[in-house]
Amino acid sequence: MPLKTGDSVPDFTLPDQEGSPVSLNSLLEKGPVVLFFYPKDDSPGCTRQACSFRDNYSALLKHGVTVAGVSRDPQDDHLSFIGKHDLPYPLLSDKDGSVHKQFGVLGLFGMLSRRITFLIDTRKKIVLRHEDNFRMNSHVDAVLKALET
Repeated sequence: MPLKTGDSVPDFTLPDQEGSPVSLNSLLEKGPVVLFFYPKDDSPGCTRQACSFRDNYSALLKHGVTVAGVSRDPQDDHLSFIGKHDLPYPLLSDKDGSVHKQFGVLGLFGMLSRRITFLIDTRKKIVLRHEDNFRMNSHVDAVLKALET
């Protein structure tokens, strides 16, 4: 069952683009977390989505938010994607899809991720669940709106 607004999020640990383990608990140490799931590094839509978080990164930091992206791509692809687009936040590799399953974000036939963004507070509660596969900037806009209210 997909996680929704108000649900508690279980802790998880995934490798980042350099292979270092990153847990939800460690991300939450600094404050709320924006966790965005996306289908594929370097695809046009995913690039626009990732770059919209990059372009609004300073506004997110002003709210004390930590950002991390999650896809099923391998670490090497993440490293290249970050370098190519100067992304200032980590990308986590969920190759086996276990965290995708926990969050309920697997797409058709369990192959790719759906494009869903979560805003998680420091108590591990989902404050916002936003899904939009067509308007890439809507994800960061929804997060900023939630943070301002």
